[in-house]
Amino acid sequence: MLPKRSQRRKLGERFIRFLLFLCGSLSIFTTLGIVAVLIFETIAFFREVSLLSFFTDTQWTPLFKDKHFGILPLLSGTFLTTMIAVLVAMPIGLFSAIYLSEYASEKVRSVIKPLLEILVGIPTVVYGYFALLFVTPLLQKIIPSMAGFNALSPGIVMGIMIIPMISSLSEDAMYAVPQRLREAAYAMGSSSLQVAWRIVVPAAASGISASFLLAVSRAIGETMIVAIAAGQQPRLTINPFVPIETMTTYIVQISLGDTPHGTLEYKTIFAVGMMLFVITMGLNLINRWLREWFREKYE
Repeated sequence: MLPKRSQRRKLGERFIRFLLFLCGSLSIFTTLGIVAVLIFETIAFFREVSLLSFFTDTQWTPLFKDKHFGILPLLSGTFLTTMIAVLVAMPIGLFSAIYLSEYASEKVRSVIKPLLEILVGIPTVVYGYFALLFVTPLLQKIIPSMAGFNALSPGIVMGIMIIPMISSLSEDAMYAVPQRLREAAYAMGSSSLQVAWRIVVPAAASGISASFLLAVSRAIGETMIVAIAAGQQPRLTINPFVPIETMTTYIVQISLGDTPHGTLEYKTIFAVGMMLFVITMGLNLINRWLREWFREKYE
């Protein structure tokens, strides 16, 4: 009787182990499938378009009669809105994380942190119309020459959107710093500000850098805010007051169904998607390197 029961238990454990392996492998196989599709379609695109012109041409007009396939205008629009978002989100997110970790009481922390994280749950389409119908008219009162569609407004709203990502992850990293480090610094006569900036922030630097890079990746991949408020005019510029187009916005534009499937114009979305994939993968690799570097330096 016991051997049969033990055998059934072993079979059940093997089945559960196999089921867990399938669940763990699902994300890997999904990623491999996405990469395979991107590579296959991107190669088909570059059979018709020169790789040199793709990276050096300053015009992006694949839907026009005079076709140009230079990715630079889309890259400039993407990085312009991302930099604006980062300039808004990084200081606010970091300072709020320091306040929640070092200065706020447990009661205040339990109230403010969930309120900040509510911003993550707001649909991005709501952020987009907020940027178009509220932030842009407000900025036009200050900057009358600013166009109705521009990079500044969606960049600011995108920065507001990623503040909780930076503040929450950074605060978690700071909160995990051992209390004995703080007590040792206070025992040596350090002030609260000195403890926060010279002890806690360096000790949590790996988590803070991870939150920054994750927020940058989120901003680069954002779609609806820039699709609604930034316009759809691919332009190689660093002027935040004029309409621009990002890589994600262009993918949405082509994916609406007006472009015939299998045409060169349709294949451009895979080349642009591959650029996005390479950029985000590079940021993730930098994130891993920074985490290891900070861990070796401060541990």
